[in-house]
Amino acid sequence: MNPRLPFQLRKRQLISLSIFGILIILGQFAFSYYKKHQPKETPQITFITESKPDIILTEFDPNDLDASQWKNLGFTEKQVKTILKYKEVVGGNFKSKEQFKKCFAISAEKYNQLKDYILLPDSNSDFKNNPSFYKPYEKKRLTIRGKFNPDHYSQKDWENLGFSEKQAAAILKYKNYLGGSFISKEKLRECFMINDEQFAQLSPYLILAEKTPENFVPKFEKKKEKEVVKINHFFDPNTLNQEEWQALGFSEKQAISILKYRDKVLKGSFKSLDDIQKCFMISPEKFEEMKPWIQLSVAEKPKQTEEKIAAVEKTDFSKVDLNKITFKQLQEFGFTEKDAAMILSFRKKLGGFINKNQLLETYEVDRNLVQKLIYAAKLDNSEVPKYTLADAPEDWLKKHPYFRYSADKIIYYRISYPDDKKIWKYLKLKPEYEEKMRMYLK
Repeated sequence: MNPRLPFQLRKRQLISLSIFGILIILGQFAFSYYKKHQPKETPQITFITESKPDIILTEFDPNDLDASQWKNLGFTEKQVKTILKYKEVVGGNFKSKEQFKKCFAISAEKYNQLKDYILLPDSNSDFKNNPSFYKPYEKKRLTIRGKFNPDHYSQKDWENLGFSEKQAAAILKYKNYLGGSFISKEKLRECFMINDEQFAQLSPYLILAEKTPENFVPKFEKKKEKEVVKINHFFDPNTLNQEEWQALGFSEKQAISILKYRDKVLKGSFKSLDDIQKCFMISPEKFEEMKPWIQLSVAEKPKQTEEKIAAVEKTDFSKVDLNKITFKQLQEFGFTEKDAAMILSFRKKLGGFINKNQLLETYEVDRNLVQKLIYAAKLDNSEVPKYTLADAPEDWLKKHPYFRYSADKIIYYRISYPDDKKIWKYLKLKPEYEEKMRMYLK
C-alpha cells in the first residue's frame, strides 16, 4: 500500500475547490457587469378587481323609475335616495337631461354612460320651446266639493268623487267589514283602495275622528242571523224613537244611525220617500218592505215665541275680533252652519288671520256676507304665530295652506342654506304666493 496516496488526494481536492471558487467569483462579477449595462424598464402594474356584470341599457324615462330600477342601473341605495329626493325638489319630474345631470349623486362618467338612452330633451330651453316633447303623467285629482261624512256616501257618491265603479264597491265593502262605519280617519286610511295621495286630498274634508277608539274591535265574526221581523202596520218615520226603529227589525246601532241621519243631516224630518231610501242604514230590500206601510208627515219646527226672541241679546260686531269670533256669532251674523264651520276651519289652518281680506279665500262661502263682516268687525293679529323659513317647524310648514306646497323644498334647501334670503332665491315663487307666505314670517 502507498502511504502518500491520501495526501495526493487531499491536494487535488483543494485545487479543485479553489478553481471552483474562482469561477463563482468571476461569474458574479460578470453578472453584475451585465445588470449595470442593461436598460431599465418600469414594470406595468395591473390591479385585478372583482368582475361586475355588464349593465344592459335601453331607452328609459327617469321620471318612471322606482328605487329598484335605479339600483338596476348601477346606483347604490344611498345614491337612489338622493336622486329621488332631488326629483321631488325640482317639482316631481325631470324636465331635461341638463337638469338630470345636475344631481350630485350622478357622476360625469355615469351621466355619459346613460345620456344617449334618456328620453328627455337636452336642455330646459328645449323643454320650454317644445313642451309637447315630454308630458309627464298627470294623476287624476278627486273632485271634492266640501266637508262630508264618508259613512253617508253611497256607491254613486264615491264614483262622483273620482273612484271607479269597482273601487267604490270595494270601499263600501270595507265599511261593512268595519261594522257599517269607517270609525276614524285612521281606519279609512287603511282601506287599500285609497292610496296615500288620495287620502291626503280627502283628509281635510272628512267629518271623522282623527284616531280610532282604543276599545274598537273589527267585526271579524259573522253576525248571528236575526229573526226576520215582518212589518204589518202603518207608521210615521218622523215620530219613531230608537226602540220603535228596533221593533221594525233594525239593530241598536242601526236605529241610532237612522235617528242621527234624520235629526242632523235632514234637520229633523224625512221630507220624502227618497230621503228614507238614501239613508245608508236602510238596505234596498228593507226599504221595499217598509214602503207600503209608510205614512209620511213632515214635522213642523217649533216657532220661537216673541218673548224668546226678545230675550236673545244681539252681538255688537264692531267689538268682535275676527280671530276670536265664535260659531254661534257667525250664525247670528247670517252665515249657514256650513259657512261658519268653513270659516273657522280655515282660520284654524292659518293659525289666525293677518288681514281681513283672507276671509274671502274661504272655500264656497257667501262673499257678500263676508264683505259685510269684514266691514263690521275688527281684527287683532298680534297673537298669530310667526316664524322664519329657517326655523319654522316641519309640521307647521306641511299643514299651513300657504306653505304646504313648498314645504318639502324649504326643508331641503335650509339644510344647506339656513338663511331666509337664499331659501327665497331658490324657491323662485310667483309674487302673489310669496306675498301670502311673508305675512306669516318674522
